[in-house]
Amino acid sequence: MSIEVGSKVQGKVTGITHFGAFVELPNGKTGLVHISEVADSYVKDINEVLTVGQEVTVKVLNVENDGKIGLSIKKAVDRPVSERPERPERPAGERFSRGPRPGGPGQGGPRGGGGPRGGGPRGGGRREQRREPETFDTLMSKFLKDSDERLSTLKRQTDSKRGGRGAKRG
Repeated sequence: MSIEVGSKVQGKVTGITHFGAFVELPNGKTGLVHISEVADSYVKDINEVLTVGQEVTVKVLNVENDGKIGLSIKKAVDRPVSERPERPERPAGERFSRGPRPGGPGQGGPRGGGGPRGGGPRGGGRREQRREPETFDTLMSKFLKDSDERLSTLKRQTDSKRGGRGAKRG
């Protein structure tokens, strides 16, 4: 009997390690069930779930060229679709929320500046009026301006940290 990926076979646990269990298959070959493939829930100690000599049903996940066989116990169990936990529904159009931003309300994040989404001096929150779509040229000029501001701020901060070694020389 050849071992094929996706097939379910009976096997016997021959050894247990901290990272998984070795299972002897009907053809005499041995495969590994990684600890993450033993049960649906988190397994801290594999010895609490499996014992040496125990008969298990495993599903063949992969067969490598060097003869290594990857197995799974949890994928060998046939479960009806209804047993799987359902994901909570989100209202249409709602994205995940990261909670309040650092720096307090309206601070615009860790830099404290604002920005298009913050409530600071540059952004101002959402606009009431609908604007025309911006052209590539206007977007590019805004990007370059913002990039220049960031680079000059970064250069200023770096020069002040050098303490005179690499700063302006007179």
